Amino acid sequence: MKTYKTVLFDVDGTLLDFQASEQAALERTFQKHGYPLDSRVKQIYHRINDGLWKQFERGEISRETVIYSRFVRLFEELGIDGDGRAFEDEYQDALGQGHFLIPGAEEICAYCAARCDLYVVTNGVSRTQYSRLQSSGLNRFMKGIFVSEDAGYQKPMKAYFDYVFARIPDFLPETALIVGDSLSSDIQGGINAGIDTCWYCPDETAESGGIRVDYRIRRLDELRKIIV
Repeated sequence: MKTYKTVLFDVDGTLLDFQASEQAALERTFQKHGYPLDSRVKQIYHRINDGLWKQFERGEISRETVIYSRFVRLFEELGIDGDGRAFEDEYQDALGQGHFLIPGAEEICAYCAARCDLYVVTNGVSRTQYSRLQSSGLNRFMKGIFVSEDAGYQKPMKAYFDYVFARIPDFLPETALIVGDSLSSDIQGGINAGIDTCWYCPDETAESGGIRVDYRIRRLDELRKIIV
């Protein structure tokens, strides 16, 4: 059994339930302005948002473009006469206030932190991610938090991981593991960076699409078999 000294945790969809936080923040912000938020509106928003984040992962657009164009595009498509950029700032404030833990997240972080050094590696908005990690209490288990906004690069880019590795004392890639739910961001990022990968995927029917995965877990507590 391999011994890992460094574990890099993704946040959204891995430690924190981003979908629940997103839903609460959308409802709060839309309700504040009296805008409709039904299943059709959510579907259009997710189509726009997911497409923009994929472009960001590929390095085609900046994080700021993702953040400050998604509601602009949504409002245009829905015919809503509103300021999409100002709405984004309000949405981020609401998003930063909410945290919903993935089952077993706090317990597995405590377990792993007693055995190795933990770090957060996340794409997103710095103030929102720091706020959510602090309010959830997970930040106390982390030696460091690396947000793409601060790095100037994003997962899965090798440059992002070079930035992270340079800031971890005595880092050795052969004793590092990344844990995340995204094949395109976390797992491909780990491959690009030359470290082992662990795919957190509660859906046992999901396929990796040909992407090499070193470990696959359905529940976070299964990490106890890997981190010993």
